[in-house]
Amino acid sequence: MPQWITSIDLNILLFIQEHIRAQWLTPIVVFITSLGNAGIFWIVLSCILLVPKKTRKLGCLGILALLGSLLINNLLLKNLVARIRPYDAFASLIPLVAKPVDYSFPSGHTGSSFAAACAMCRGLPKWAGRALLLLAALIGLSRLYVGVHYPSDVLAGMLTGMLSGFLAVPVGRMLETKLVAFRKR
Repeated sequence: MPQWITSIDLNILLFIQEHIRAQWLTPIVVFITSLGNAGIFWIVLSCILLVPKKTRKLGCLGILALLGSLLINNLLLKNLVARIRPYDAFASLIPLVAKPVDYSFPSGHTGSSFAAACAMCRGLPKWAGRALLLLAALIGLSRLYVGVHYPSDVLAGMLTGMLSGFLAVPVGRMLETKLVAFRKR
């Protein structure tokens, strides 16, 4: 990462640590961030949506989006960029959760959250889609609050997650078409 981006990132993280963190807020934010651990909230939601026939496609899109985010963020970009975590780079930054062992860029929590939310929100009532996008944003912001990601990690995770979510729709249509053709044989 260019030094000027890292400098801006660090100043934002230190501002959050010194001026926004609060004893009453920390347990709430830690809970929110835990919803993104291993994409568990989004995996469970996708599986729940698979059960009723009416929402089955949304569940499939959620799973496809999560797989896309996993491939792009966790398997490709994290290893390509190999950015160390902010608490390892700056001793003055104190993480509030267990230290992740993988690389920092991009944020996998944010990527999976936006991937699933973007894939699902088009097929849900407006209020539900907005609620999912709000939760995705809160999970992304929580990664800054707990001190395990740089702001640019979260921004990149949001963008790659949105890309995964939007790409899940045409990929899902293509897979559905192939499945229908296969069943006709």
